[in-house]
Amino acid sequence: MDPEAVPTLEVRGAEVRFGPEQALADVHLRLYPGEVHSLMGENGAGKSTLIKAITGALRLDAGEILIGGEPARLGRPADAIAAGISTVYQEIDLLPNLTVAENVSLGREPRRFGLIDHAEMQRRAATVLASLGLAIDPGSLLSSHSLAVQQLVAIARAVSGPALRVLVLDEPTSSLDADEVAELFRVVRELTAGGTAVLFVSHFLDQVYELCDRITVLRGGRFVGEYSTTELLRVDLVGKMLGESAARLAAIDHDAAPPADGPLVLSARAARTSRIRHAFDLDVAEGEVIGFAGLLGSGRTEIARALSGVDTVDEGRVFLDGAPLGGGGARDAIGRGIVYSSENRRSEGVLGDLTVLENITLALQVQRGILRPVGAARARELARSWVEALSIRPADIDRPVRELSGGNQQKVLLARLLALSPRVVVLDEPTRGIDVGAKAEVQRLVGELADNGVAVVYISAELDEVLRVSHTVAVVRDGRIAHVIPSADLTTDGLIALVARADDDDRDDGAGGTDD
Repeated sequence: MDPEAVPTLEVRGAEVRFGPEQALADVHLRLYPGEVHSLMGENGAGKSTLIKAITGALRLDAGEILIGGEPARLGRPADAIAAGISTVYQEIDLLPNLTVAENVSLGREPRRFGLIDHAEMQRRAATVLASLGLAIDPGSLLSSHSLAVQQLVAIARAVSGPALRVLVLDEPTSSLDADEVAELFRVVRELTAGGTAVLFVSHFLDQVYELCDRITVLRGGRFVGEYSTTELLRVDLVGKMLGESAARLAAIDHDAAPPADGPLVLSARAARTSRIRHAFDLDVAEGEVIGFAGLLGSGRTEIARALSGVDTVDEGRVFLDGAPLGGGGARDAIGRGIVYSSENRRSEGVLGDLTVLENITLALQVQRGILRPVGAARARELARSWVEALSIRPADIDRPVRELSGGNQQKVLLARLLALSPRVVVLDEPTRGIDVGAKAEVQRLVGELADNGVAVVYISAELDEVLRVSHTVAVVRDGRIAHVIPSADLTTDGLIALVARADDDDRDDGAGGTDD
């Protein structure tokens, strides 16, 4: 980096307080023209707060922000947009009831004779979508597309803004598969070649080292340092992010072998829903963690929803402790001891406007019914015990959940499920979009659940994570369970080969739906 170059955007001595809590303390950041810069840190390190300051969503209590070397007043998001700063957030914030073109142009619709020019809107959307390599109809409803496509539409909207100088990408790849990530990176490199500065926030270290030029690390709301990716080893980066808490990355302490002859807790026989292409069989024993490995769209989530009663099984049966589940849906399954954590934390998980206490006790109250309310003292005791057990921070049960980091929101969701004392826990991408420290805590919790006899179904796009937490791995391809294999018999490379394998190869070599 040219030491004489003027940063496109610079933050000096940033401080932000929320009452007595200091979210940022003397934080610095420099983004130069044509570079991709990573902002790294644990959940709760201050990354989201800093991004909100840069994008005008909140004001600094101290410090300053400079654009092109000149002090800037970014008191509201419109000021940041006018300054050439666009953002794509971790949680998709588009409108699913509008078309793709309407979402891309939202807030800056082209007009003719005072009316929205829909033809021009479609043309502009088609142009920017084509630049992202996204071949979809601009006139189609956003809700008709997958989360991955919706994420790319959000990026298209950010890129389409005028005079783009800084693009902030907050976990943009969390819903994308490998090909879509590669396409996004191509777009980012084109933008930086034109002089745009990109701030890239991701918990995928491989992606950070592949794409980014420099890294700024925050810990506990404080500036740790600024480093070149070519000079900072990954193990050193993790150490700087976690500090003394790096020990949380130790291996999960539970038996790597499946429970021997343990009683079956959850079983499926020729089960199928309207969302599943092939009927499936599956057995999960008491204290067993079975990991689902497969590409985006392989059917992992659909099978998980069938097992947990969220989707109705139209053919075959799902059994809990040998007794078939009824047709009462998720509520019936919860009453029987099966709980499900959706991959879509925002729309199917925590309720941001409710407090930590209300989120944790919500499912328990629903289970008890309106005529048996959980007492106020009991609710507070329960919430405090789970906040302590899962190290939810800040430890304020009366704080709205939307004010917590992504990792701590995930812990609140897990606390809600575990408060029901379940027999089976189905976790769909429980560590997506959270940092390595929070991931280690979630993974260790899964091990503790298994050690206490809870059966766990665990889905993750990170295959090394699936191997690390699971006793058994179910490989899901093209809407079917292609293999069920003890994790001790697999390596990451071997699992990748199975996940990527064509179904024709299985038929050619005589492989069946499960491996004994």
